[in-house]
Amino acid sequence: MSLRVTFELGDADLKHFRLIMKEAREAATEMPPDEILQAARGLLESVGNIEVPDFVSTRLRKIQTMIDMVEDNDWQLPEDETTRVMNALAYFGEPEDLIPDHIPGLGFLDDAIMVELVVRELRHELEAYVDFCHYRNAEVERRRNKGNADEVTTEGWLVTRRTELHSRMRDRRRRERSRRRSRRGGRSPVSLW
Repeated sequence: MSLRVTFELGDADLKHFRLIMKEAREAATEMPPDEILQAARGLLESVGNIEVPDFVSTRLRKIQTMIDMVEDNDWQLPEDETTRVMNALAYFGEPEDLIPDHIPGLGFLDDAIMVELVVRELRHELEAYVDFCHYRNAEVERRRNKGNADEVTTEGWLVTRRTELHSRMRDRRRRERSRRRSRRGGRSPVSLW
């Protein structure tokens, strides 16, 4: 038997999470990128060792996608977008949580909420990266099936697709910001940046 629990974060709640994210961003400027990535991996490892509710584990898995997006040499995420992702990941390496992680069932709730908010903020980057990975995997498989296994390199054919997806990601984010500003008079209540 499952139970569905729904709650709404109001403006004050979102303001609180924005403040926490701002503090994490500030802390991130003092941490080397590899330290941020290792801390985020540490959170994932700690979750892997205990049983957490599905709604938490589903969201926390998206942290791995963010890590992959930064580390994927084929993707070559531009500096501005890398900074946005690293700022988001900095929160997940913070040892001080709103809800201590050791509390059964709820310890990772704050992390799950922050992942949800971050995923919404980075959705264009995440969508583009997922599309890129699907394209790369399909293209490698297609080339192998054609008998070009020795010629399957990513140099040429990924550049065009990566450039298209980077451009799409920025265009969508720009249009979304413009829509939010026009609806809210300049500031979105959900924005963490």
